[in-house]
Amino acid sequence: MSDRAGERGEIINSVGIDIGTSTTQLIFSRITVENRAGSYMAPRVDIVDKQVVYRSDIYCTPLLSPTEIDADAIKDIVEGEYRKAGMTPADVDSGAVIITGETARKQNANTVLQALSDSAGDFVVATAGPDLESVLSARGAGTDKLSEERRCVIANLDVGGGTTNIAVYEKGRLLGVTCLDIGGRLIKVDEGRISYVFYKIKDLAAENGIALEVGMPAELSLLQRVAELMAEIVAQSIGLAPKGPSLRKIYTNDGKGLASVPKPAAVTFSGGVADCIYNAVADEEIFMYGDIGVLLGRAISNSASFKAVAFVTPEETIRATVVGAGIHTTEISGSTISFAEGYLPIKNIPILNVAKEDEKNVEGIVSSIRSQIPFHMSDGKLEQIAISFAGRDYSSFEEVQSLADAVIRGAEEVIKSRLPLIIVIEKDIGKALGHALNFKLRNAKPVICIDGIKTLNGDYIDIGEPVCNGHVLPVVVKTLIFNS
Repeated sequence: MSDRAGERGEIINSVGIDIGTSTTQLIFSRITVENRAGSYMAPRVDIVDKQVVYRSDIYCTPLLSPTEIDADAIKDIVEGEYRKAGMTPADVDSGAVIITGETARKQNANTVLQALSDSAGDFVVATAGPDLESVLSARGAGTDKLSEERRCVIANLDVGGGTTNIAVYEKGRLLGVTCLDIGGRLIKVDEGRISYVFYKIKDLAAENGIALEVGMPAELSLLQRVAELMAEIVAQSIGLAPKGPSLRKIYTNDGKGLASVPKPAAVTFSGGVADCIYNAVADEEIFMYGDIGVLLGRAISNSASFKAVAFVTPEETIRATVVGAGIHTTEISGSTISFAEGYLPIKNIPILNVAKEDEKNVEGIVSSIRSQIPFHMSDGKLEQIAISFAGRDYSSFEEVQSLADAVIRGAEEVIKSRLPLIIVIEKDIGKALGHALNFKLRNAKPVICIDGIKTLNGDYIDIGEPVCNGHVLPVVVKTLIFNS
């Protein structure tokens, strides 16, 4: 359980469980949180230190079918690693289970969570679609911080077994995300022959005069050419080469490419193929994983298009993963909040944060909300989100009304859904903003508006039932902690 760490600090034990298309792993960490507010101020708890104390082996994710994880086998892996780490569920205060990839969409998340229920406790559970997965992998690699430190545009390419998730940052700010059906296991090799070819890669090869068929010999020169075509598609997607006609067909789920973003000055790589990009692999080990992952990594590393940018090695590549969740609870004064009855408690709600830079004007707020909502959609269906602001000084009635208008325009998808509209704002205008939203929406939409809480993209919140005769809402903020 948690330990005291000084007068205002506390150490919590946390676990991160990362379940992906190809691999599964656990990391235990000790996270120090500290209340940095003064004695007579509202609590403001920050994570001041994190230390990884145990890293599990990296396992191949056990599958029951190409689209379903073997939840019982996952449970066995987790319980075994708890024993190796000398940990019990009672020792762990918080944690996060991040489920990514084609084998781990929402329909499988509940099964996995149920299998882990004895070990998991009150965990953040995030099922990440391609867009959110791009953000999580970039944060895991530390690309956001690198771009802020270097004051430039950096793209992270998370090259895995089935997809390449891309996120572009400028000076710490997310500019855009996209996802390609490019990955190391889209062509599989068994006993010297091709045993599987993903249809998009087969079509890409055919468009360039290369025939790929299951059962044909795995000829090194031929597969190298295909890997080079795949690498060129990746380069095109981030503006390092002119866009060709094949690119639009390779976007995942018929998705869209990056919006108009500057060409990156540098790139980082994460995912299973990353080590094959940064490190040379001998020819005799080309097919050691039974796929073309090594060839794809080599093709990206040797690509003329990629020579135009610097390769930056992140602190983590295949282990660019969540290490847990730091938590803190804050009670909110009832005089400055507004909430619809009958919708609380709610748990594990992801934060959609409007950056301070986007708060400068109404159109910036509208655009920021609209552009991020697709991150939180799965199969076209919106999940519950909470929209958060730092909240500049909205000192007048007119400014609060203008903010309400911007939220309504930006959150149109939320308002059309059956989900409540949840707003989290740092400044003490929760009640005024909630009333403005209710009036403009003619009380036809449940609105929950809380203030005094600082959150960022990647955080999750729990909002409890009202206490103290309805004057206070307990709020738990869960911050995902990465090992970068």
